[in-house]
Amino acid sequence: MHAGATAFRLGLRGMPVEAESGIVERDIRLARETGARLHVAHISTAKALDAVRRAKDAGLSVTCEVTPHHFLLLDENVGEYDTHHKMNPPLRSNVDREAMIAGLLDGSIDCIATDHAPHAVHEKKQEFERAPMGITGLETSLGLCLRELHHKRGMSLSKVIALLSSAPAQVIGGPLQTRGLLKAGSPADVTIFNPTARWHFDVRQSKSKSRNCPFHGWEMFGRVEYTIVSGRTVYRRLN
Repeated sequence: MHAGATAFRLGLRGMPVEAESGIVERDIRLARETGARLHVAHISTAKALDAVRRAKDAGLSVTCEVTPHHFLLLDENVGEYDTHHKMNPPLRSNVDREAMIAGLLDGSIDCIATDHAPHAVHEKKQEFERAPMGITGLETSLGLCLRELHHKRGMSLSKVIALLSSAPAQVIGGPLQTRGLLKAGSPADVTIFNPTARWHFDVRQSKSKSRNCPFHGWEMFGRVEYTIVSGRTVYRRLN
């Protein structure tokens, strides 16, 4: 839980913003001293993002990513101890959520990652503090990004796609940096989707064996029709 009003109301121990930003600032200092590359996974606070911005402005090799749930959901969505909203880092305040969206729009955040973390039903059906952290996110990532970033916030379709494909490959670098590119010589990894389709996510119809997803019933934009990996069709929508 984020250290805020919701954690106080529920009587849960909260993780303050400084728990994240302090470590990010420390690691940036180490990167500056050693010349190492630094990638910040699952950034969730405005304060940590400001530290990344300063590092980029100083010419340091620092990148970061954000998950769809951290730019869509709030700590108050936990409601009455809903463990489908428990993840690490925790869902934050509206100020932090809006900062994540601003970071995506202005390029301060380099890419989007799902942090896909499936858990069995019985694992999530525990007391909030005992339940494992994490949610499923692969099936909803494109639909949520198009809904929030493209349709609501005006980000171009090509940029949304890049944040989910070629941008992560560039961050990883090395032989993987050719991933996510549609050109001769690149791996034939392709997702074909209908950008105008609207649909509702039904967790009961998920392709995953797990059901720990907070987006049940949400309207999505952009339905995946085919998934091709190394030239082989591994998914085709049948209805």
